[in-house]
Amino acid sequence: QPCFVCGENGASITCRETGCNRSFHLPCAVEGGCVTQFFGLYRSFCWEHRPEQAVEVTPDENTTCLICLDPVGDRKSYSTMVCPACKHAWFHRGCIQKQAMHVGFFCFCCPHCQNVYRFLMEMLTMGIRIPKR
Repeated sequence: QPCFVCGENGASITCRETGCNRSFHLPCAVEGGCVTQFFGLYRSFCWEHRPEQAVEVTPDENTTCLICLDPVGDRKSYSTMVCPACKHAWFHRGCIQKQAMHVGFFCFCCPHCQNVYRFLMEMLTMGIRIPKR
Protein backbone atom coordinates (compact mmCIF):
# COMPACT_ATOMS: atom_id res chain seq x y z
CA GLN A 1 0.00 0.00 0.00
CA PRO A 2 1.25 3.54 -0.68
CA CYS A 3 1.46 5.89 2.31
CA PHE A 4 -0.86 8.88 1.85
CA VAL A 5 1.63 11.04 3.82
CA CYS A 6 5.00 10.32 2.18
CA GLY A 7 3.87 8.49 -0.97
CA GLU A 8 6.23 5.54 -0.45
CA ASN A 9 5.03 1.93 -0.62
CA GLY A 10 4.86 -0.37 2.39
CA ALA A 11 2.27 1.47 4.49
CA SER A 12 0.77 -1.11 6.81
CA ILE A 13 -1.63 0.97 8.93
CA THR A 14 -5.07 1.69 7.49
CA CYS A 15 -7.65 4.12 8.81
CA ARG A 16 -10.25 2.33 10.93
CA GLU A 17 -13.16 4.38 9.52
CA THR A 18 -15.42 2.22 7.34
CA GLY A 19 -14.96 3.08 3.68
CA CYS A 20 -11.69 4.97 4.18
CA ASN A 21 -8.75 3.30 2.48
CA ARG A 22 -5.98 5.72 3.53
CA SER A 23 -2.88 3.86 4.65
CA PHE A 24 0.24 5.24 6.32
CA HIS A 25 3.50 4.27 7.99
CA LEU A 26 3.63 4.60 11.78
CA PRO A 27 6.51 7.12 11.60
CA CYS A 28 4.48 9.23 9.14
CA ALA A 29 1.42 9.37 11.42
CA VAL A 30 2.30 12.58 13.28
CA GLU A 31 3.34 14.41 10.11
CA GLY A 32 0.05 13.40 8.48
CA GLY A 33 -2.09 14.37 11.50
CA CYS A 34 -3.08 10.74 12.12
CA VAL A 35 -4.02 9.23 15.48
CA THR A 36 -3.02 5.74 16.58
CA GLN A 37 -4.56 4.53 19.81
CA PHE A 38 -2.10 2.41 21.81
CA PHE A 39 -4.70 0.57 23.91
CA GLY A 40 -7.65 -1.78 23.48
CA LEU A 41 -8.09 -2.56 19.78
CA TYR A 42 -5.09 -0.41 18.74
CA ARG A 43 -7.16 1.52 16.21
CA SER A 44 -5.70 4.09 13.82
CA PHE A 45 -7.33 7.02 12.08
CA CYS A 46 -6.33 9.33 9.23
CA TRP A 47 -6.42 13.11 9.61
CA GLU A 48 -10.03 13.28 8.42
CA HIS A 49 -11.46 10.63 10.76
CA ARG A 50 -9.30 11.06 13.86
CA PRO A 51 -11.00 11.63 17.23
CA GLU A 52 -11.10 15.21 18.49
CA GLN A 53 -11.36 16.54 22.01
CA ALA A 54 -14.96 17.25 23.00
CA VAL A 55 -14.00 20.00 25.45
CA GLU A 56 -15.43 23.31 24.19
CA VAL A 57 -12.88 25.83 25.44
CA THR A 58 -10.35 28.13 23.85
CA PRO A 59 -7.10 29.27 25.43
CA ASP A 60 -6.84 32.76 26.85
CA GLU A 61 -4.60 35.19 25.00
CA ASN A 62 -0.90 34.43 25.57
CA THR A 63 -1.59 30.96 27.01
CA THR A 64 1.54 28.84 27.11
CA CYS A 65 2.22 25.12 27.17
CA LEU A 66 2.63 24.00 30.78
CA ILE A 67 5.57 21.84 29.79
CA CYS A 68 7.72 23.89 27.37
CA LEU A 69 6.26 27.35 28.16
CA ASP A 70 5.92 28.24 24.46
CA PRO A 71 2.62 29.71 23.17
CA VAL A 72 -0.09 27.16 22.32
CA GLY A 73 -2.03 29.19 19.78
CA ASP A 74 -5.61 30.37 19.88
CA ARG A 75 -7.58 27.09 19.72
CA LYS A 76 -7.55 23.31 20.12
CA SER A 77 -5.96 21.51 17.21
CA TYR A 78 -4.11 18.32 16.41
CA SER A 79 -0.94 19.78 17.94
CA THR A 80 -2.58 21.70 20.80
CA MET A 81 -4.48 19.87 23.54
CA VAL A 82 -6.26 20.72 26.79
CA CYS A 83 -6.97 18.80 29.99
CA PRO A 84 -10.61 17.59 29.92
CA ALA A 85 -10.88 17.77 33.72
CA CYS A 86 -9.72 21.30 34.61
CA LYS A 87 -9.92 22.85 31.11
CA HIS A 88 -7.05 25.19 32.06
CA ALA A 89 -4.00 23.06 31.29
CA TRP A 90 -2.88 23.56 27.68
CA PHE A 91 0.03 21.77 26.07
CA HIS A 92 1.49 20.71 22.76
CA ARG A 93 0.94 17.13 21.58
CA GLY A 94 4.69 16.58 21.36
CA CYS A 95 5.27 17.93 24.87
CA ILE A 96 2.62 15.77 26.52
CA GLN A 97 3.87 12.74 24.55
CA LYS A 98 7.39 13.26 25.94
CA GLN A 99 5.92 13.68 29.43
CA ALA A 100 4.00 10.40 29.05
CA MET A 101 7.10 8.53 27.88
CA HIS A 102 9.07 9.90 30.79
CA VAL A 103 6.64 9.24 33.68
CA GLY A 104 4.82 6.12 32.43
CA PHE A 105 1.26 4.88 32.94
CA PHE A 106 1.15 4.79 36.74
CA CYS A 107 2.36 8.38 37.30
CA PHE A 108 0.81 10.12 34.28
CA CYS A 109 -1.61 12.90 35.23
CA CYS A 110 -2.57 16.46 34.29
CA PRO A 111 0.40 18.77 34.92
CA HIS A 112 -2.00 21.39 36.35
CA CYS A 113 -4.86 19.75 38.29
CA GLN A 114 -3.25 16.31 38.84
CA ASN A 115 -6.39 14.55 37.56
CA VAL A 116 -5.51 10.98 36.66
CA TYR A 117 -8.46 9.04 35.23
CA ARG A 118 -10.17 11.55 32.90
CA PHE A 119 -6.83 12.93 31.74
CA LEU A 120 -5.32 9.50 31.12
CA MET A 121 -8.35 8.20 29.19
CA GLU A 122 -8.52 11.35 27.04
CA MET A 123 -4.82 11.21 26.20
CA LEU A 124 -5.05 7.51 25.27
CA THR A 125 -8.06 8.25 23.04
CA MET A 126 -6.22 11.14 21.40
CA GLY A 127 -3.28 8.89 20.51
CA ILE A 128 -0.77 9.64 23.24
CA ARG A 129 1.31 6.54 23.88
CA ILE A 130 1.74 5.90 27.60
CA PRO A 131 4.13 3.05 28.40
CA LYS A 132 3.36 0.71 31.30
CA ARG A 133 6.70 0.67 33.04
